[in-house]
Amino acid sequence: MKAELIDSMGSDLSVVNAARVSFDKESDWKILYNLEEKDQRLIKYLAQHEHWSPFAHTSIQIRVSAPIFVARQLVKHQVGLVWNEISRRYVDSKPEFYFPEVWRGCAEDKKQGSSNEEIEWIDREERVGSALRKVCKEAEHSYNKMIEAGVSPEQARMILPQNMYTSWYWTGSVYAFARVCNLRCKKDAQKETQDIAWQIDEIASDIFPISWNALRK
Repeated sequence: MKAELIDSMGSDLSVVNAARVSFDKESDWKILYNLEEKDQRLIKYLAQHEHWSPFAHTSIQIRVSAPIFVARQLVKHQVGLVWNEISRRYVDSKPEFYFPEVWRGCAEDKKQGSSNEEIEWIDREERVGSALRKVCKEAEHSYNKMIEAGVSPEQARMILPQNMYTSWYWTGSVYAFARVCNLRCKKDAQKETQDIAWQIDEIASDIFPISWNALRK
């Protein structure tokens, strides 16, 4: 699973000046990467008091590759974000599959998907790992047979499992992605979504270090 930066717009100074325009003022754009103390304090104030609109004048565009079952969790974050995903209506390339290194046990609390504790089976790989690989191999074989028979990709894709990789462009403001990471970096979030969220965290903190630090909880 991977999240990589494609493009970005703006800086911490963009946030500052979007806020200062209310008073018809702005900080010097020459100090783009070395904000004055007053500007750093302003960003912290905006974040603490949830004045989100100045942060919306920024943009981060990333490309994410992850299994379908992970993507369907992350796509739930809609506010301030735009999502364009590879479509198997048009693409019939060889599918790639995700196989976890660790199998987690069921959580006692039904509100949690897993316990985050590894199941220790002597024959774990035989009972679970090899079974998943077998299912994926059979699904891919059946998918290829359907494509060869002339079935449209948009219908043939029904047979492919949820651990198949998908890829998408994800664009939003520093504020929008901070909301994603504030939820998905938590220990009670699904482990696979945490993995993507922490990569986004690293990307955003490099571009907007002061804003990101102020927004992250």
